[in-house]
Amino acid sequence: MFRSLLTPRWLLLHALFVLATVATGFLAVWQWDRAHEAGGSFQNLGYALQWPLFGVFTIFLWVRLMRMEAHRDRDEAEPEAAEAAPQEEAASQVEAKPTVHRKRPLVPPPAPPVGAEDDPELAAYNQYLADLNKSDRRAS
Repeated sequence: MFRSLLTPRWLLLHALFVLATVATGFLAVWQWDRAHEAGGSFQNLGYALQWPLFGVFTIFLWVRLMRMEAHRDRDEAEPEAAEAAPQEEAASQVEAKPTVHRKRPLVPPPAPPVGAEDDPELAAYNQYLADLNKSDRRAS
């Protein structure tokens, strides 16, 4: 699980996140010092308080990405484990899943056809699409 977090791609990401977190810390200290100088303002003080929040968000994002990677590895390992198990156990696992009853279908029913008397422009367009569909089926 943690081996995937030691690949060259992830080592580069770890370095980037550490660098970003340290940079936000330095920027916070710099803005804090700037706010207390003679030319400092409340804007500098606001930035001094914002930079640590950016650092916390960087750490949050880092942890979140690592968890997503671990979850992805776990999902990829489950099918391999299911293939290694006997077919009888796999059949019992499939039967154990609860069935989901939907209140409405996933695909809505088709709309009623539009005649030339209802909307001639729409009827002509629908006929054009039907002709394209027929010619596409003949070509394949």
